[in-house]
Amino acid sequence: MLEKPILGVIGGSGFYNFTGLTDVETIELDTPFGKPSSPIAIGTLNQRRVAFLARHGIGHTLLPAEVNYRANIYALKALGVQYVVGVSACGSLRHDFEPGHMVVPDQLVDFTRGRKSSFFGDGLVVHVGVADPFCNELSTLLVAAADQSGANVHKGGAFITIEGPRFSTRGESNLFRAWGITIVGMTACPEAFLAREAELSYATLAHITDYDVWHVTEAPVSVDMVVRTLGQNAEKANQTIANLVGMLPEQNDCNCTHALADAIITNRAHIKPEARQKLGVLVEKYLSE
Repeated sequence: MLEKPILGVIGGSGFYNFTGLTDVETIELDTPFGKPSSPIAIGTLNQRRVAFLARHGIGHTLLPAEVNYRANIYALKALGVQYVVGVSACGSLRHDFEPGHMVVPDQLVDFTRGRKSSFFGDGLVVHVGVADPFCNELSTLLVAAADQSGANVHKGGAFITIEGPRFSTRGESNLFRAWGITIVGMTACPEAFLAREAELSYATLAHITDYDVWHVTEAPVSVDMVVRTLGQNAEKANQTIANLVGMLPEQNDCNCTHALADAIITNRAHIKPEARQKLGVLVEKYLSE
């Protein structure tokens, strides 16, 4: 029987593979929500098993809106992962959050349109709480791990997810700044919300690549700018994850792991067998009580 990976890493733009993994086995999974974005590489890092998934597919073939977020999170849950870190590129909406810095945000604003943001429906209704959408315990460890790697990391900040694939207009960028938003990206939603529904501890390691388009003395964001900055940060990102793995408790028992305890509103007698079968990985422990 395969040893369960303790951590799942979802790599975003510019973070397509994990160079520190050893004893790697690659597996292809199917889920009730379809296939994940890529095969999942499971390897050893800092003496523990870690799963790595490329969010945009091998070769970066998926738009942010085309990513099968539900399949990605479901697959990590099915593998036994307890913690998930989403690595993302982002634009800064503040002068003091500079390109090359990292951010571990603590708030999230969803500005996407039409993405599948829940596992539930079709006879099973769940209302999960996401007042604090990122796991505080995991985020705190992630900041400490980034500090150890020598990264310039900021703890906290509001992360707005836009639909993409286009970058923001200046009007939108200035609006987000007026709202007090810290960073802007394209993939944190619904990834964070689905992780909460799956009772996984989730945190984001966001790499600032640019000043979006609001900054009057800096060039507007471009693909070249994003890729170049991410390449410069890759080593620190890898080291941050390696440091984090060594800090993780053997057994996760934070509030995230009980997120569905009081969230299922459908009367148990009225849950359809097919819904129960489809979502058993997520809810069976509550339905069998």
